[in-house]
Amino acid sequence: MTRPSPLLSRATAALLAAVTLTAIAPVAQAEGRIRLAQQFGIAYLILDVVKDHQLIEKHGKAAGLDIDVEWRQISGATAMNEALLANNLDVVSAGVPPALVLWDRTRGRQNVKAVAALGSLPNYLLSNNPAVKTLEDFSDKDRIAVPAAGVGFQSRTLQIETARRYGKENFNRFDAISVSLPHPDATAALISGGLEVNAHFSSAPFYYQALAGNPAVHKVLSSYDILGGPATFNVLYSTQAFHDGNPKTYKAFYDALHEAAAWIRQNKAQAAEVFIRQQKSRLSPELVRQIIEDPENDFTIVPQQTLVYATELHKLGVLKHQAASWKEYFFDAAHALPGS
Repeated sequence: MTRPSPLLSRATAALLAAVTLTAIAPVAQAEGRIRLAQQFGIAYLILDVVKDHQLIEKHGKAAGLDIDVEWRQISGATAMNEALLANNLDVVSAGVPPALVLWDRTRGRQNVKAVAALGSLPNYLLSNNPAVKTLEDFSDKDRIAVPAAGVGFQSRTLQIETARRYGKENFNRFDAISVSLPHPDATAALISGGLEVNAHFSSAPFYYQALAGNPAVHKVLSSYDILGGPATFNVLYSTQAFHDGNPKTYKAFYDALHEAAAWIRQNKAQAAEVFIRQQKSRLSPELVRQIIEDPENDFTIVPQQTLVYATELHKLGVLKHQAASWKEYFFDAAHALPGS
């Protein structure tokens, strides 16, 4: 008997329902207003700087436009996508795979596309099990914590590597030992040891904390290994209606992102202060600055290696459409960048 496809998850079903219910694109907001949402963590530093320095408002005034900016923080790509499709937000943020899924599902409807990258930052697959040195060493006794098992950024990245090593038909091999757990809880589990969860596909700052907190914790694999080098972690994305209906607001927003990324490169110590202030973070300034100054982390709006996701997820059947170029799923303001 044929088993149901693991791709037909609850999150995917909810997304498809939302796309169907909102097949007719909502009326765009009038110029001079933007509602955007970010998630939690240092991967959203560019947005913290945009907010802290009021850069959208600054660039709007330069264009003769007063822009009302509404900021929200939401955890999880599913909630982001639902809010965008319901026209409760104009711009949302999430990992590259969830953004690509929405681009794929809304073609010919809301025509969701990416606005800009939010930086190239690796995710580390960690383990505190001394027997696990490579991906092949994981057994059914191990448990890998990820934020959204089977569908999130970390799971999709792991599925790409699993398909390469074990064949396309086995791409979801490690979904069976993956559990959904927030990054802070998974980090605590690795540091404490002796718990069921003994591995974690982790983003910054959590893998820094885990590696420093328990000498048994070690890196098994980096997302950069899988993607062929530095690669975009999160992106911003919006609908065609907002993009086309608000050209001055959109440009002010894009210019604000560009300025924030350039400022971070020149002011890393101050950027650490901005992050702590905007996120109300309890992380030490020393750790935040270490992360920002780490050469692996590049807070850039230039897309990197996103086409790897688009190509590989299409091969796995996650995406129905194959993009010939990264420019197919980014709005045209980004096209002048040396993206990939």
